[in-house]
Amino acid sequence: MAESELRGPLAKMRAALDGEQAQYQLRVGDDALDLNGLLGNTLKLTFLEQINCVHCGRATKKSFNQGYCFPCFKRLAQCDSCIVSPEKCHYFEGTCREPEWGDEHCMIDHIVYLANSSGVKVGITRHSQVPTRWIDQGAVAALPIYRVSNRLQSGLLETIYKAHVADKTSWQAMLKGSPDEVDLAARRDELAAECANEVAMLQQRFGVQALQAIDSVPPQHISYPVLEYPTKVKSMNFDKQSKVEGQLLGIKGQYLIFDTGVINIRKFGGYQVAFSSLE
Repeated sequence: MAESELRGPLAKMRAALDGEQAQYQLRVGDDALDLNGLLGNTLKLTFLEQINCVHCGRATKKSFNQGYCFPCFKRLAQCDSCIVSPEKCHYFEGTCREPEWGDEHCMIDHIVYLANSSGVKVGITRHSQVPTRWIDQGAVAALPIYRVSNRLQSGLLETIYKAHVADKTSWQAMLKGSPDEVDLAARRDELAAECANEVAMLQQRFGVQALQAIDSVPPQHISYPVLEYPTKVKSMNFDKQSKVEGQLLGIKGQYLIFDTGVINIRKFGGYQVAFSSLE
């Protein structure tokens, strides 16, 4: 018998930390269902053949940028290429699609960090998104290394660092288990020495106070609710199959791990689904 039945549009899973343990909620319409307690249960998500834009609610045959209709994708600042490539931020050139949105989301303090997800990587996030961003990437440990005044500065710093360390997570490797343990503080110090000259040039450009090194914060360790990792990652996709069903073996990043495959919930924002859980 169904233990939980929900209908509505999917949204990015809500994630938070309880100590070092990642806690997840599945959001379907106005409902938010705690997922950690459903490990081992059989879950079923059925795509109802309808997609609604996560911003304006318009029905759309195709989703862009994880949930937007095409007009919103072309119009909104949050869908601009500079969101993926923050070093291309053009706010100061006066060409931001939505300057007020930029004021609220880009012209605020950002954190440049190192994370261990499928290996060590450099990344950036708004200060308010710590530690959510790390959980979304499936990082088992993360360490802030700089606090900067805006998104552009974080992107320029990230560009310097990614000449020496990865800036992407291999999601397949992340879902196969935990990466080898890394001393992130030691790696931070090594990279600081390697990048010192270029970082000094940025500080001359923006001011020392705009780019502040962080060296007194310990790494944040994160564990995930996973009973069993897959040996082979099989991705499930609502654009190719209407039903995703299986025993929930784990949750990591924005992925649900089933005995039948894995699905990236964030990718299908705005997809109307029916959800049920069985013991």
